[in-house]
Amino acid sequence: MQSPDIRCSCLPAATQSSVPVVWFAAMVAVAVLPLYASQTLLVSLEASLHLGSLATLITGLTMLGYAVGLVTLVPLTDRLPNRPLIGATLLAQVICLLAAALAPVASTFLVAAFALGVTASVVQMLVPAAASLAPAASRGAVVGNVMGGLMLGIMLSRPIAAFVGGMLGWRAFYAGDAVVLAGVALVVMRRLPDVRPTGTLSYRALLASMAQLVAREPVLRRRALYQGLLMAGFNLFWSSVAIVLTRAPLHLDSNAVAAFALAGSGGVIAAPIAGRAADLGRARAAAFVAHGLALAAIAIAAAGMHQGIPHVVTIGMLAVAALLIDGGVVGDQSIGRRAINLLAQESRGRVNGLYTGLFFVGSAVGATLAGPVLARFDWPGVCAATFAFFAAATVLHLFDTSHRS
Repeated sequence: MQSPDIRCSCLPAATQSSVPVVWFAAMVAVAVLPLYASQTLLVSLEASLHLGSLATLITGLTMLGYAVGLVTLVPLTDRLPNRPLIGATLLAQVICLLAAALAPVASTFLVAAFALGVTASVVQMLVPAAASLAPAASRGAVVGNVMGGLMLGIMLSRPIAAFVGGMLGWRAFYAGDAVVLAGVALVVMRRLPDVRPTGTLSYRALLASMAQLVAREPVLRRRALYQGLLMAGFNLFWSSVAIVLTRAPLHLDSNAVAAFALAGSGGVIAAPIAGRAADLGRARAAAFVAHGLALAAIAIAAAGMHQGIPHVVTIGMLAVAALLIDGGVVGDQSIGRRAINLLAQESRGRVNGLYTGLFFVGSAVGATLAGPVLARFDWPGVCAATFAFFAAATVLHLFDTSHRS
């Protein structure tokens, strides 16, 4: 099977020190905030916009929009000049944030929420853009740092939204995110690489070529599978633990749950560490360490809820488990992101979109299972199911004899 006729011309790779990694990381962190923020704003959104039973659609529409953006917008990085494409998408996201902040009625806000998800896919354009600025020898570290910003934005979105929404209202959160996003974008846009694809493939053929990429790239398939299983466990854990913390016997309030989520975000430091290990030729070992952290975390989480353990110890053990799970999943994702960014440059945008879109299937499965598993089997069932997902990823990786992934 032949590769699509897409080539690109770009500026020479920069040294790692010249790549504005901090700004790229900040950019993706701010851009990804709206994806999960609505989960801690639902009560105030429902009261203000009279959404009623439609309130639960907000996060779903945002995530659906994100998936649509991954499939329809991100592949354009392999067809259109990247700098204006990314700039236009960032501008559209700022407009969507302002539309959400000013929405007078529920229907307007729901449309804005979907559009926010679509434009948030810009983060998957920025990751390969940062990678193209770095030489191959340090690409894993650069991608790991930018991925750290992405995961930090995801992990901080709920507590930040809860804090700002509680202090100033939900409209202030969306308006504030628009202002910060615009400011950081002005800095990053000046340093974006001038990647200009020169192929003649039509947009329809470009989308069709994504299926060909999945069939042709075993590294993409394997990495998406490993990360999909890890993300299933990740979302199963996080979709359940907030409920467990607020009910008997712990009875934590929303502020305490926000603090718990904030503590778990410390696992983001695993992204650059894993990326650097992969740069040194230790990707396989680093992946097993990441999987081991996740497996150990579930054992700690299960043990922490045994009867007779003081509540403060239980909360501490769950916090440690959350930190280790985040670190393991983020670390493996960083290694996988580096691996797919070493594939053909002409398909880098589509490969990144496919990688994220495929493992988001795992995210959806885990989040969907959380409620039924918790209701029927309680916390031990959640831990067992999460462990099963993590163990499956580990076993599959164990029997993977490829050194490229």
